[in-house]
Amino acid sequence: MTPFDRLHPALQHHIVNSLGWASLRPTQLAAIDPILNGHHALLLAPTAGGKTEAAAFPVLSRMLSERWNGLSVLYVCPLRALLNNLEPRLRHYAGLVGRTVGLWHGDVAAGERRRMLRHPPDLLLTTPESLEAILISRRVNHRVLFAGLRTLVVDELHAFAGDDRGWHLLAVAERLSRIAGCPIQRIGLSATVGNPDDLLAWLSCGEGGDVVGQPGPPAGGDVMLDHVGSLENAATVLSRVHRGEKRLVFCDSRSKVERLGALLRTAGVRTFVSHSSLGIDERRRSEEAFATGEDCVIVATSTLELGIDVGDLDRVIQIDAPSSVSSFLQRMGRTGRRSGSARNCLFLATSESAFLQAAAVIRLWGDGWVEPVEPPPDPLHLLAQQVMALILQERGLARGDWQGWLGLVFAGIDDQRARSVVDHMLDTGIIADDGGILGMGPRGEREIGRRNFMDLMAAFTTPLLLSVRFGAAEIGQVDPTSLQRGEGEAATLLLAGRSWRVVAVDWTRRVVSVEPSGEAGRSRWMGGARSLDFALCQAMERVAVGDAIPAKLSKRGDSCLESLREGYAFCDGVSLPLVTGSNGRMRWWTFAGGRANAMLSQALNAAGMVLRGHDDLSLQTDAADAPIVRNALSTVNIVGFEAAVETNLLHDLKFAQCLPANLALAVLSRRLSDQAGVAATVARPLRFISDATAPTSSPWERRVS
Repeated sequence: MTPFDRLHPALQHHIVNSLGWASLRPTQLAAIDPILNGHHALLLAPTAGGKTEAAAFPVLSRMLSERWNGLSVLYVCPLRALLNNLEPRLRHYAGLVGRTVGLWHGDVAAGERRRMLRHPPDLLLTTPESLEAILISRRVNHRVLFAGLRTLVVDELHAFAGDDRGWHLLAVAERLSRIAGCPIQRIGLSATVGNPDDLLAWLSCGEGGDVVGQPGPPAGGDVMLDHVGSLENAATVLSRVHRGEKRLVFCDSRSKVERLGALLRTAGVRTFVSHSSLGIDERRRSEEAFATGEDCVIVATSTLELGIDVGDLDRVIQIDAPSSVSSFLQRMGRTGRRSGSARNCLFLATSESAFLQAAAVIRLWGDGWVEPVEPPPDPLHLLAQQVMALILQERGLARGDWQGWLGLVFAGIDDQRARSVVDHMLDTGIIADDGGILGMGPRGEREIGRRNFMDLMAAFTTPLLLSVRFGAAEIGQVDPTSLQRGEGEAATLLLAGRSWRVVAVDWTRRVVSVEPSGEAGRSRWMGGARSLDFALCQAMERVAVGDAIPAKLSKRGDSCLESLREGYAFCDGVSLPLVTGSNGRMRWWTFAGGRANAMLSQALNAAGMVLRGHDDLSLQTDAADAPIVRNALSTVNIVGFEAAVETNLLHDLKFAQCLPANLALAVLSRRLSDQAGVAATVARPLRFISDATAPTSSPWERRVS
């Protein structure tokens, strides 16, 4: 019997006859046995590799064969746009065999949600935040709604596991399992990751399961690297090359998306934009118009990196570089879907430093290396969140009962620290104890209970944004700093690729009223730059000292690479160069990444050296002779060494007020540390270079100065 033969006969019939599929893909066939056997599973495939069907078909087969009734399957995604995109496809598959699909997230109308509560679908597409809202709502009988739950499918699992939303998702899954009264099968869908077994163990809370699919990154692809020098030059190149093709362009910020979109429209290119701060209707119109159009460009942030369908693409263009190989694979995987076409990506670097980063990403891809996905350590603040959520869910919680609900998820947190968290919440009035039953305290009601505990439903902090409206239509959201202009001047915003003059601002409602404008506009969004990881920075060093780049280089790219290598001529890839410049300062070229360099900076400061700054590739001190440097490095104790954290960083940790200050700082310290990177760096032999034999600056130094 083949795996396909194990599927329910009705499903087999519709796959062959209604869908017209002659066969399933290898990953789809390989997923059938473990899912039908009830195992936890992690399904790996490149973008557009058929992961959705690999999970959906055997799950629907179980639903039919085992006669599941009511809401039995949850399908969770990290983005509402991805849920919206998947819903018609899953609704079609389920409808073929007489089953129903529902969609529940913040943009779904209240009337539709009430209808689903009266007549629950068999499969519900949703987010962790929406599930949390359902569980703590007084208007939903979650014990009835989730009584028949059997399977949880998590799409784009790597996007959850790499931050606190993953811990939130696991905690919600554990609570749902207890409500359902049985273990819930967990199926993760992911692009290629560097540690699939670890990721599955995390998803299953240590129970294990089956990894299905391609263990390494897909080989092959037409990759080209060009150096264009500026965003304006990138727009000129895009307006002249690959005309007639449908092109998806990725930028690393919303501001850059808007600027490039405006430049391309000025150049006569049919252009659309997409990013998270556009209104839902505006974003949908843009993506739908692009999906059905030809000879056009859509400029996007990472929101289109995930599996949202924007039709057949001819080409992916990356402005500068993504921060990971995984992102590069996701983006390039949007191409090559049509028969006879190949995956491709064109890099347009606007600076020498971006060129070097792009070259390093390509170098790692050529090595077949992908980042491991590592859940953030010490989720003590998420434990606090879940204790409060359980109090609301259960309308009061016995003091020690949280462990029965969440013990597997937070097994890595020892009892002493867990008690410290609960005791602190009691001592500060965030929660209260009434005869051994925990409830929300006055401070918790005041600080967290606003807007029906809306802040409690998400594991991340949302920045203050103002809604931009033209009449009744929401164009998008901007940071308040976008409105800053000279006295008496009206601000002009750039949003959805168009300019808008600010007519009025209602700060109470956080609404900006606008009208179309012919003037050049701008918009801003706040967000910290992400530090580059150790492995990527090491690859940058490899490229700088001569490693080949497995991609085509333009003539401009060849010239840029030659210039970069001349600038880094003092590097040999083995020693740790300490370059003393004519300004009397020493720059240590570690290529260790932002976290490791921050830790080294702190350690050297503690050893008496004066640190002037650090970045992803280097740190700068006052000049010192060899004995002083070697003595300072000898004091760096690698074992147990963690980053020192200032208290002003606690605002980056949501629910930090629920933790004792020392524990909150310890959580941040572990998350900002890279002990392995520090150890590898201090183990390298030192090489001192005077200003007479080495340049006093480099392309990266010019970037960060």
